[in-house]
Amino acid sequence: MVGSDPLFEDWEAHWRRLVEAREAQASAFRDPAYWDRRARSFNAATSGRKDGFLELLEPWLAPDRTLIDVGAGAGRYAAPLADRLDWVTAVEPSQGMRDLIPPRENMTVIASGWELAEAAPADLVICCHVLYGAADARRFIEKLEASARHRVFIQLRFGQLRTPADPLWEEMMGTPRARQPAFGDLWNLLLQMGIQADVAVLRYQSFQVWKDEQEFLDEYRPPLASVWDEAKGRAWMDANLVREADGSLVFGRAESSSGVAHWQPPA
Repeated sequence: MVGSDPLFEDWEAHWRRLVEAREAQASAFRDPAYWDRRARSFNAATSGRKDGFLELLEPWLAPDRTLIDVGAGAGRYAAPLADRLDWVTAVEPSQGMRDLIPPRENMTVIASGWELAEAAPADLVICCHVLYGAADARRFIEKLEASARHRVFIQLRFGQLRTPADPLWEEMMGTPRARQPAFGDLWNLLLQMGIQADVAVLRYQSFQVWKDEQEFLDEYRPPLASVWDEAKGRAWMDANLVREADGSLVFGRAESSSGVAHWQPPA
């Protein structure tokens, strides 16, 4: 179309640019152990969250069905789903997260990112809040689809990450953090790929919690070590974290919303 913006005609390229812009900002601060350190606080904040995702899956669950959970984290979906299904394969690259996955006799845990994982196909494939950092989203999604016999589910936020990570970055660096892909970007990419997905909207309360100030600092100070300013960091903590009576710290108690795109893969 004459006069159209090619960036927004090619959603695959648009997605890649978002991921690469954010990655370029953080390349000097990459921390392979980040999710290992964050595993406990992440699990504390999400393990009891009632987000409606398991209820959304209900029509597709059956005792003879199998499922792959891509980016299973600490197993908040994989473990209860294993109780309902014949077999669950949890794919999770972080050792810290894998250590927190509740054991199940009918669960296989694969220590890998999705791109390199060798998982047998399953009836259902779920991928929740994982795709944000995948530059080659098309290939990632094509592998999800190729691994599912009956249904693929991808969940992403409508808005941006609600953790201290981005505001602390901006406080220390003095520049805005490049945004992550969000559900709207996914929807347009799926359309470009020829995937006509159904969509569900999930609304839920979200927050983060740390058992004490030291746990918070151990999580957020190392990734910004070369630019961390202790005075700025503590001032930000005083202004933005709620200190509970037991000494724990809470951030971002608010309603969040995510979209779930789900579809039946081609035969």
